[in-house]
Amino acid sequence: MFKKFRKFICAAALAGVSFHAQAQSGESYSFSLQQAVDFALQNHASVKNAYIDREIAHRKVNELIGVGLPQIEAGFDLQKFLDIPTTFIPGEFFDEESGTFIPVQFGQPYNATAGLTATQLVFDGSYLVGVQASKTYEELSEKTYKQTKIETAVAVSKAYYNVLVNAERMALLDANVKRVSKLKDDTKALYENGFVEKIDNDRIEVTYNNLVVEKNKTGKLLGIAKDYLKFQMGMNPDSALELTDKLENIQFDEAIPVESKSDFNNRIEYSILQTSKRLYELDLKRNRFQFLPSLVAYGSFSYIASRNEFNIFNPDFRWYPTSIIGAKITLPIFDGLQKHQRIQQSKLNLEKINNNFKMLEQGITLETKTAQTHLQNAIESLETQRKNRALAEEVVRVSKVKYDQGVGSNLEVLNAETSLKEAETNYYSALYDALIAKTDYAKARGTVIKN
Repeated sequence: MFKKFRKFICAAALAGVSFHAQAQSGESYSFSLQQAVDFALQNHASVKNAYIDREIAHRKVNELIGVGLPQIEAGFDLQKFLDIPTTFIPGEFFDEESGTFIPVQFGQPYNATAGLTATQLVFDGSYLVGVQASKTYEELSEKTYKQTKIETAVAVSKAYYNVLVNAERMALLDANVKRVSKLKDDTKALYENGFVEKIDNDRIEVTYNNLVVEKNKTGKLLGIAKDYLKFQMGMNPDSALELTDKLENIQFDEAIPVESKSDFNNRIEYSILQTSKRLYELDLKRNRFQFLPSLVAYGSFSYIASRNEFNIFNPDFRWYPTSIIGAKITLPIFDGLQKHQRIQQSKLNLEKINNNFKMLEQGITLETKTAQTHLQNAIESLETQRKNRALAEEVVRVSKVKYDQGVGSNLEVLNAETSLKEAETNYYSALYDALIAKTDYAKARGTVIKN
């Protein structure tokens, strides 16, 4: 009975440890590239902050609109005069000599005022332009949000491809280790039976050891690449991540025009600059509107109480009403040419924006042509390295057959293995370069994110 109970306790403890380990490791995900990008757009901190900035811009628009709505305030003022103010009245009022003044105190020591004040902006050209500018600013924040999403998508794509390439290299190295391990065992058996020399056995041993070291290094790099991908996605580093896309399914045969003409409107940077120009245009308009008069309507209604003693709230004593309505028009006449200088600054800023347009158009054109050339070269290099890899594999196969039949040498097999290893390294390097070039070309054309 006690043994059964002890087994139950041990099983429960192991189950608890297992559950804790699963909880610590986080969730498990299987993502294609598009799913990884979508996950990042929902979870990466930079995208979240850009979304918050967009919401802040929206709130600022509403805040500015609120300036044009009625402003109503309530107030209560309670005063105790330690010394009642003194007023001087001409002596003639009290049959005194002309030119003399009699000091007289008017008022009572306790006073209170309670009332409401309301103002309404009727017309202000600067305010009307400011509302337009605030909405344009909100549009700018929306485009900045999209730019952040594009940058995140590009970073995730590159990190995703890096994991795919390293995973493929890892699988290939594992196969190479198994193949060379068999060759090592066969050579060792031949050496022990006196059919090959010790140097042949040592060469195979060295090749095998180097492959094992490279496999271990690639495995660690694969782990780092996965961690970096999780970071770019905003994923918990303890979560398990499996990539579902396959390298062999990635196509590089997209149509690349011989003369790639840039479509500036596809680039978010160009759109952001267009919005920035509208902001500067509105700033110029706002400064010009400051020469116009502004009109504000106002009104107030209050009750006033005055007492010799502190009985302000005694219902037996009256409160006296006061009310007023009015309108105030302000016409600027001369401000030391401040508005004129602000207008000139706005014009100069617009001139800078136009210069920036030219520079950005040139930069986008250069970036597109460069990305196109890099992609074309990368595809050509990848095709060449694919052929070289196939040839190297064939050389290894033939040299192994010759060696097994006794007409080839151990050195020939090792040289073939070394050439294959170099060809595979070059192939995966070219493959990664092609994937990065493909991503950069999509970014240059502005097709990373459609919406």
